[in-house]
Amino acid sequence: MQLVHPPATPTSNAIVPIFSGGGTRLSAHIGIISALQDMNISFKTLVGVSGGSIVASLYAKGFRVEQMRELALHTDFRQFMQFSLFRLLREGGLSSGDVFERWIDTQLEGATFSDLQLNLNILATDVNGGGPVLFNKVQTPHMKVSQAVRYSMSIPLIFSFKPFKEYLLVDGAVLSEDALFDNWQGDGTPSVCFRLQSAMQKPKVIKQKFLKLPQYVSMLIRTFMIALSREYVHAKYWHNTVVVNTGDISPIDFSLSSDIKNTLFDLGYSTTKNFLPKKCAFVKITNTPKVS
Repeated sequence: MQLVHPPATPTSNAIVPIFSGGGTRLSAHIGIISALQDMNISFKTLVGVSGGSIVASLYAKGFRVEQMRELALHTDFRQFMQFSLFRLLREGGLSSGDVFERWIDTQLEGATFSDLQLNLNILATDVNGGGPVLFNKVQTPHMKVSQAVRYSMSIPLIFSFKPFKEYLLVDGAVLSEDALFDNWQGDGTPSVCFRLQSAMQKPKVIKQKFLKLPQYVSMLIRTFMIALSREYVHAKYWHNTVVVNTGDISPIDFSLSSDIKNTLFDLGYSTTKNFLPKKCAFVKITNTPKVS
């Protein structure tokens, strides 16, 4: 697939978007990109973290919003989820992530970072040292983008950690905000972090006296991911952060319906359109008129 995005030029409406977290709620990030396009906000550098790295990589490869939306709607996320307690004990995750990596590599046509015209940055977390590990065309030009995405979206306990050089890599969403905000483009273009946030779900009544281990593990992962997404935003990054509230839609729901995926798209779109002009006064907003 050839790159179909028009080249971004340094203007007052240029940003570096950071698509952070999300898990299976990646449709919200697609809605965010759609809103940015309608607001005539350009970018030639983008950052993907965890579920956000999936959408960032597809966009950097040349997917249009409509193509990404159709892909998300018609992909059954359950194909990526396995349940092996042996793997959990040995490799730290119920699923290997291999099925997902093959799937995203097919979508990206085996692209490496050097194949991309946009400057894609993907972040993962090293659990051995607790710091960020960066993948892009400078650091890892010949690495397949799919491999970096697999590293970044390794939701703890769901997907196995992955070794890379001296690192043990897991979900990039575990990173602190300091690792996200940087002069990514090297020219002072402001970074804006689009972050998905979940509300605590109403607890279900558990009638049986004892929990089955798979049920307990699922509850533990869900609680951890929701708590992670609800972590407060530091004051110094508040004006550069747009929080998309996805309500009680779980970041690890691999059975999302088409209706919920469409709802997530709409939430990403409307939140960006409504709050980006208020949060980021340094960005000049112009709306593209709709053609009826």
